[in-house]
Amino acid sequence: MSSPKNRKNYLLAGLAGLVLGFSLMIVFNTFWVRSSSSESCMSCHAHPESDASWKQSYHYNNGSGTKTDCAACHLPEKGTFRYAKAKAKMGMKDIWSYLTKDLESIDWERKSELDYAQNIVYNESCKSCHVNLFPTGITDDGITAHLYYEENEEKLNLQCISCHLDAGHYNPNYQHGTLNSAPKVSGTIHETAAEIKEFKNFTETVPGSTASIRMVAIPGGEFLMGSPENEPLRKDDEGPQRRVRVSSFFMGEYEVTWDQFWAFYNETMSEGRTPPSEIYANNTREDIDAVSGPTPPFGIPDQGWGMGDRPAITMTHYSAETFCQWLSLKTGKKYRLPTEAEWEYAARGGTSTPYFFEGNPKKLSNEGFLKSIFKADTTGINGYAVYVNNSGNRSQEPSKVKANPFGLKNMIGNVMEYCSDWYSENAYSSLQDGATDPKGPSEGTEYVVRGGLYSSDAADLRSAARSHTEHDAWLRTDPQNPKSIWWYSDIKGIGFRVVCEVPEGIDAN
Repeated sequence: MSSPKNRKNYLLAGLAGLVLGFSLMIVFNTFWVRSSSSESCMSCHAHPESDASWKQSYHYNNGSGTKTDCAACHLPEKGTFRYAKAKAKMGMKDIWSYLTKDLESIDWERKSELDYAQNIVYNESCKSCHVNLFPTGITDDGITAHLYYEENEEKLNLQCISCHLDAGHYNPNYQHGTLNSAPKVSGTIHETAAEIKEFKNFTETVPGSTASIRMVAIPGGEFLMGSPENEPLRKDDEGPQRRVRVSSFFMGEYEVTWDQFWAFYNETMSEGRTPPSEIYANNTREDIDAVSGPTPPFGIPDQGWGMGDRPAITMTHYSAETFCQWLSLKTGKKYRLPTEAEWEYAARGGTSTPYFFEGNPKKLSNEGFLKSIFKADTTGINGYAVYVNNSGNRSQEPSKVKANPFGLKNMIGNVMEYCSDWYSENAYSSLQDGATDPKGPSEGTEYVVRGGLYSSDAADLRSAARSHTEHDAWLRTDPQNPKSIWWYSDIKGIGFRVVCEVPEGIDAN
């Protein structure tokens, strides 16, 4: 048995341990609370735009006097293990970035975009305050959207900030409104379509509108479609390479612009009830005299970036196909989306290298651990592509880049472009070597898209790089029932470019 003296020492040691434990808990809790304050957050996130935009937002500047701090949105609900885990993870990441990175070089605007923000804002935190999703005064559109959210939150992984991105940080360019009529485009109204007398570049003039489209003559020829196995950053769906022949065609100098798309919208705007099957079927007919046109888009389609010569974005493949059908009817020519073979042939511009300009994908790409130390080479690519390193995370006008050897602009970067082909990962395996004007699979679920977009890495801008639509994912937050066949709600970097077939009697050799 221990002596009274030893028991006393044990007791004192125990009491000292309790005091120390309580003291540490008090210190830790004090640190925990103070480190969760907005002032503490701003000590690392030291960019004035963050503080200013927060104080202009509904979470700070409102009639109730309630001010929501950083942690209330950017951490899970307090008192949970997820809260502690997220706080520790985010805190260490932020401190490391503060100590090792040049704050001036951080693209804060990019970090305010939805695809980044949805990883650091928690639905459960939103709903801990906004318990009632149907408060007094909510609009009919709000009721529709919130009902859709309640029914599909878990199934579609819907985020509150998908519709309320500016709730925590005010953004004057972020708009909740809807576009009920297209902007009026000034200029001379064209009376007739352009006449093609020979195989050379021409400017299409759309009768009854101010729209014109610069078309480039692309001479036919052979090329190796896909990428060789030794091409840096190559993906499996880019092969095996096949030698194919493409007939001559005309292609838009750049993607269809807003000014061009609004001409179609204003003339054909409808309730959008024409079944897609009819539109696609009609695209092969010459005896039709009408085209159903788009419904008003969900939200403001240009994202506040501007319209004019910027590429028309957010529309579906169906909408792009219908535009081509309308353009064919207006001009008397055969307009359509390019096949995947035509697109790659045009993008290469007679070259067989990864890009139509000189450049090694590994040196141009941001991919890889070493690129956090040794930055990607941008000297060659900046003049030809609007992409992640120079775009400012938005599309740009075609004047920002130089043309490829065929005279086409923005074949890579800016916005992804639809092709007419269904996508298949193994499409080239069934493609015959030496095929002429090949087309993709006869059926599928997603369409081919090419060229990458303004947020793409250089690896995805290679001439052979392939991608595809993600129809359901691109319509997640659209509460329209049925979901719009005309517009996508969750993809901003998708557009299209038109092809015009060479009329009979025109020598294209």
